[in-house]
Amino acid sequence: MTDPYAPPFAKTGGSTVSRTTPEDGARKAPAQDERSATYREVLAGGEYRTVFTANMLSLVGDYFAKAAITALVFSQTGSPGLSAVAFALSYAPWLIAGPVLATLAERYAYRNVMILCDVARMCLVALVAVPGMPLWGMLVLLFLASLASPPAQAARSALLPQILPGDQLPVGTALNLTAGQIAQVGGYLVGGLLAAVSPRGALVFDAATFAASAVLLTLWVTARPPIVVSGQHHLIRETGEGFRMVFSSTTMRSIALLVFSAMLFTTVPEGLGAAWANQLDGVSTANRGLWQGLIMMSSPVGAALGALILTRALSPARRRRLLLPFSLAIPAVLIPSLLQPGLLGVCLMSALCGFFAAGMLPTANALFVRVLPEGYRARAFGVMQMGLQLCQGGGIIAAGMLSNWHLRVPTAIGLWSVLGLILIITVAMTWPSRELFDRALAEAAPKPSTAQPVAAA
Repeated sequence: MTDPYAPPFAKTGGSTVSRTTPEDGARKAPAQDERSATYREVLAGGEYRTVFTANMLSLVGDYFAKAAITALVFSQTGSPGLSAVAFALSYAPWLIAGPVLATLAERYAYRNVMILCDVARMCLVALVAVPGMPLWGMLVLLFLASLASPPAQAARSALLPQILPGDQLPVGTALNLTAGQIAQVGGYLVGGLLAAVSPRGALVFDAATFAASAVLLTLWVTARPPIVVSGQHHLIRETGEGFRMVFSSTTMRSIALLVFSAMLFTTVPEGLGAAWANQLDGVSTANRGLWQGLIMMSSPVGAALGALILTRALSPARRRRLLLPFSLAIPAVLIPSLLQPGLLGVCLMSALCGFFAAGMLPTANALFVRVLPEGYRARAFGVMQMGLQLCQGGGIIAAGMLSNWHLRVPTAIGLWSVLGLILIITVAMTWPSRELFDRALAEAAPKPSTAQPVAAA
């Protein structure tokens, strides 16, 4: 996770490091906070453009593949349950061993981890597309391919602060969020159409995107040395150090609790979109699917707009000050569902939920990364990502369980959101002071180093 409110970082490329002392960094942080980066400035960096493009290729391919897999499994078995299991396999590694897998990324050069994971996923997904592959073989291959996601995502998250200094980091994070939402909407739409014609063709396309991503990373991203020496500690012990680092620090623990609390509500409209659409006034068999799709798309659309607008309209200092209000707004905008609104109202609430999440997440992400010592970035990402997955899924399950207690879905979501507002108010009441964040930022500031990055091939 991350905030532009931090002491100077090393220049992009890693060849020059700021000689600012921690004390100087603490004094200069507020001034740095006033300078807003632009999207043009962020995209001007060749390494970021490469990482961004490689990530987008993989995302679009993944959404194609998810649509294809569910169609392929359903066509072979006729079982909605098995098709859902195939879809959910991509989330399993984070819940089973995500932090441990992410810790692996800390031991090796981030660029090399990303390339190796892309090559592994390319080969495994291509095997899934082989005609005649039995169902059990497809599921096993998909699970193995999904195991590469935690280290790849952790490596990318840890690499971004090295190539995006200052306010470029939250702006770049917002750009990633916007592009990811667009890829999700477009990938599912086009992937669904392609899957209806040729599911295996969609899988081949997914494998090709991983190959293209690996080539881009190999050619145009600098190979920096690993932060942690391989084999220095036991893998499980290193993973435990990541948990201790996140939850023993007052500042990092506060950010983690705020993000986890907010994530209990951001995916509720998507997760219960089908049930919610079914209980709206005026719904019919003919328009039920369309209404469900509109509800589920509203949140990603709102998030994309929020990421684009808020990072440009608000200065870094104002985004920092609005971190808590944006977090409180996430459950608050869903409370009017108690009034049983129609389709337009539901879509508006869902879009606002995504909008405010986009205002909160990039700033929280930036602040988290900059109070985190450099050698723990991939491990801490694994801890945070596991928490995000659990909270997002847990929020949907909790709201769904409430609706099973003889409550309509809108009522259950409204009550769940009232509880969420109380929860986030509680977290906000224990939020650390600005001075405590200043001290944490100064302590985590990079120290002078003579190490030079290894040039990319």
